[in-house]
Amino acid sequence: MSAPTTSGRLVLVPNALDLGAEPEPIDAILSQPVLRRAAGLTHWVVENAKTARSFLKRVDAVQPLGTPLQALNIQELPRPRKGSGDSVPDAAWQALLAPALAGQEVGLLSDAGLPAVADPGAGLVAAAYALGVRVEVLTGASSLTLALAASGLNGQRFAFEGYLPQAPADRQARVRELEQRSRREGQTQLVIETPYRNEVLLQALCQQLQPSTRLAVACGLTSAGGWCESKTVESWRRQIQMAGRLPMPDKLPAVFMWLAA
Repeated sequence: MSAPTTSGRLVLVPNALDLGAEPEPIDAILSQPVLRRAAGLTHWVVENAKTARSFLKRVDAVQPLGTPLQALNIQELPRPRKGSGDSVPDAAWQALLAPALAGQEVGLLSDAGLPAVADPGAGLVAAAYALGVRVEVLTGASSLTLALAASGLNGQRFAFEGYLPQAPADRQARVRELEQRSRREGQTQLVIETPYRNEVLLQALCQQLQPSTRLAVACGLTSAGGWCESKTVESWRRQIQMAGRLPMPDKLPAVFMWLAA
């Protein structure tokens, strides 16, 4: 293992999971050591600058920032154009890590949860290692692991598959493929969706998965009113028949999980 070549470091700072919900006091979600580290950072690379400033205002309310918010250096992560197949140039990553290469600390922040997990920040972490920058991760919640724990599904063997295809035929084929893998390997499958498509995805999973497959949905965990439901697809279908539909929040992120019998 090669030693870091600079005294600077990339610090992975957890965010709350209440994106789209009524914010909770930040010190009810993150520990005081995490808040103190966040308050002391002056350089940030973030998923979204507006969301990051909102987070830092919440931090400042309980742990005053060492540098005024308007004086902080906040840069957004670069993203290739969707469907372009392009990758982020090495020079772009190096520019974002310039303060760390000069011996300072750079915070990496996602919109919600842990940076680099179901999040575009992984590219910056990989670049830090390539450039000899030490990486430090602070303790915080991940929506994926919280949802899996709450689901009662197999937490010993699981796979996060990200987003399913939006085209109905492609999505159906992918769901069937993942259900077969789940049955064959005893593996829990986890996926996410853009919140305004939550209900569409839940309806599709209820239609396309086998009746005996266990399907769990977790939404807004750690937030007031957060919930998780876990039951067979057959039970979900009966609920749809009784209610006519399964209304899902269109602003709160959700995690969808299934385990085939």
